[in-house]
Amino acid sequence: MWFTEKNRVDDVAKRLAHSPDFKCRRIQCKGKMVDVLFLSNLINHNYLQQNVLAFIHEQENVSIEQLARCLPIGAVHICETTDDMATYIRDGWAGIYIEKEKSGLAVKIAENIERSLEKAETESLVLGPKISFTESIDTNIRILRQNITDQKLVTEKMTIGERNKLEVRVVYIEDIADEENVQTVKQRLSELHIDEVTDSSVLAQLLDDHTYTIFPQYLLTELPDRLAYNLMNGRIGIFVDRSPTVIICPTTFFSFFETTEDIYLRWTMSTVLRAIRMLGIFFSIFLSPLYVAVITYHPEVLPSALLLTIGQSRSRVPFPPVIEALLLEFMIELLREAGARLPTKVGQTMGIVGGIVLGQAAVAAGFTSNVLIIIVALSALGSFTSPSYEMGATIRILRFPIIVLAAFLGLVGIFVGFGFLLTHLLKLTSLGRPYLSPVYPFRLADIKYALVRLPIKFYSQRPKTNRPQNSRRFSWREAAKRKDLDE
Repeated sequence: MWFTEKNRVDDVAKRLAHSPDFKCRRIQCKGKMVDVLFLSNLINHNYLQQNVLAFIHEQENVSIEQLARCLPIGAVHICETTDDMATYIRDGWAGIYIEKEKSGLAVKIAENIERSLEKAETESLVLGPKISFTESIDTNIRILRQNITDQKLVTEKMTIGERNKLEVRVVYIEDIADEENVQTVKQRLSELHIDEVTDSSVLAQLLDDHTYTIFPQYLLTELPDRLAYNLMNGRIGIFVDRSPTVIICPTTFFSFFETTEDIYLRWTMSTVLRAIRMLGIFFSIFLSPLYVAVITYHPEVLPSALLLTIGQSRSRVPFPPVIEALLLEFMIELLREAGARLPTKVGQTMGIVGGIVLGQAAVAAGFTSNVLIIIVALSALGSFTSPSYEMGATIRILRFPIIVLAAFLGLVGIFVGFGFLLTHLLKLTSLGRPYLSPVYPFRLADIKYALVRLPIKFYSQRPKTNRPQNSRRFSWREAAKRKDLDE
């Protein structure tokens, strides 16, 4: 049941909690009363004056349908209820009610507050585009469309959040992305019943297949070219309004060690860099536990000269190797966390100077040995080789339980930790797809997308891991042909 004009305005004001910035402009237009409702802190007042109020004054016969057709504003929406109208006004739209008409009209005149396009902060690149996404979902969609001009690009709008409603866009290439994956994403989003979602990283946790695992199951990126590359390979992206990062799914374990630079560099260099990243991760997890295990239980595996050097280095250390290793690892994590929370320049100084000073002081005071300082430094450097911040943090945390296992069981404890870790990874899925693919289940054709990088002519097919509808990228035979102009 509809109210009178006055009651409709009062009802909208009530649903906006009688905000002091809620305004109502009443206009007399050819014998009809027109109410224009808005929140003054959210709108562009020039648009309101020139494109709404002035336009209504000039009309001979004003009606909701006529305004919806002719208003010089791109986004308009006819509202049937005051709930709908209040929602749009809360998002920076202006509401229009006309005397004796049941429907209202919402027009978008929001004053967008967003930062300018800047260089990516969390994903550094040497080659390739440097631009990153922003907190505006409209700007992000515009950036994506500049990167992908395919007419099959789909951007489906959804809304999540019971109290604080948030716009979400599911993006994919219609004839490439697997339909089952698309429907799974939509279903999980539609089944979310939560008051609010503050960021894409929070949404990724809500969509996880496995809540209690330490490993991230969806890739977060702020690079448009990385999203475009994954969409063209059959994956799905999820934009969240007010978040500068995009969720990419389904994801494999090896996706967290890939960068778009692997595409821009020659295949030989890309393969070497991927190998360095994987080796760095292995060192980061197992180097410190290996030191603890060998020094505590298996000194016989070391050459005599090296064993003598380590013995001299540890001669003044009062702690067992496990306490020594945990103390240094904790110190490194403390420096990293402090550097991340301080202003950029101060944080860099804290990380470099603090590491040198504390390391030298710890050795001089006899709290640790020189050899362990080198090992912990290598472990810390190895964790930073991961292009993904989430995976890097996961790797750093994994060191601690394996160090404890090495202290109790020696090399056997390291193998037990590795076995448990491998078993856990084999059980994980991302959007219902195997997390360790293409290693398990093994797909030889997809190894070139995970562990190595081959010449471009070998990438004529999209990775089968993503189950693309259209797996063909280009003709391998045509790519293998080379003809000069004089042939």
